[in-house]
Amino acid sequence: MNKNELVSAIAEDCGVAKKDVEKVIKSMTAAIHKELGQGGKIQIPDLGAFKCTDRKERTVRNPKTGESMISPACKVAKFTPAKALKESVNH
Repeated sequence: MNKNELVSAIAEDCGVAKKDVEKVIKSMTAAIHKELGQGGKIQIPDLGAFKCTDRKERTVRNPKTGESMISPACKVAKFTPAKALKESVNH
């Protein structure tokens, strides 16, 4: 499912205009970006949690050349699914 299909499904389910649903999705995405950018965490019941974690510097291998190189330390976004989501996927 892509973004347009998601917007259509939500609009149909809730009985609201697609443009309003798209505004909500854009706003939600922006809020998640902002919170994770500040190092915060977002929990959405029955969906899961988004959080920002630190990744240490590590050695990686270039698959084309086989050459080893250093990947610098950075922050990464992580998603942990909620129990309800895990159960719906594994029904």
